[in-house]
Amino acid sequence: LSGLFRIDKILCDSQLGKPPPMGLIQSLADKVVTRLYRGRQYESQALRTYFKRRHDIDIGLYSFGAFDRWRIPPGTRIGRYCSIALSARLIDADHPFDALSTHPYFYLADLGLAGEDRVKATPLVVQDDVWIGHNAIVTPGAKRIGRGAVIGAGSVVTRDVPRYAIVAGVPAKVLRLRFSAEVIEAIEATGWWLLDKESLRRALVEVPEFATAPSVADAARFTEALKRVSPVYAEHLQAVSRESTSPAGPSA
Repeated sequence: LSGLFRIDKILCDSQLGKPPPMGLIQSLADKVVTRLYRGRQYESQALRTYFKRRHDIDIGLYSFGAFDRWRIPPGTRIGRYCSIALSARLIDADHPFDALSTHPYFYLADLGLAGEDRVKATPLVVQDDVWIGHNAIVTPGAKRIGRGAVIGAGSVVTRDVPRYAIVAGVPAKVLRLRFSAEVIEAIEATGWWLLDKESLRRALVEVPEFATAPSVADAARFTEALKRVSPVYAEHLQAVSRESTSPAGPSA
């Protein structure tokens, strides 16, 4: 952890001599950090803090595949328990179609021709428990990927994806929902994605069916199990209540 923040301090505070190009330093630092924490990306808070501070990429606990600023743009918010393929890419802005040229010279001020930046990024929210398959692309037309959604390999997502929807194709279309409306409502009421891994494990030991083929009855049994095994069950209920009354977004 100390080594990680020494790297971050050098990037932020170096004042000695003529520094190398910051883009080069940043790329090298990212490679070092991601390699150091490659085996701990599910649970490393240090890795999440680094990407939040350096790139404004907010990645929830237990999510993996998102620690890459070249595939995941600044401003992206990703929930907990997400699975993102290393070849998937999220895009937050398009080249402008109405300019003389779509070349970056015509929309990026620091390249010398444009008087101001002409492209406005659209931050993406990826809610909890989302699976994005290999070579999938999420374009700026999509602003929210709903909780529990599945994006098939090779898909091009051009619009928001509903919760628990399975989408695939070019452009991606909803093939079906993972569960019935009643089961989705029951799953949402549990707020299982807010649990830490150990509390989740203890509850699932008592109701293993909730993990493999959830039903309304399983969700109710899972909630009862939580009351017995989770020392912070009351706080968990409060967190679920807050999520249900606030704008939908990823969990921290």
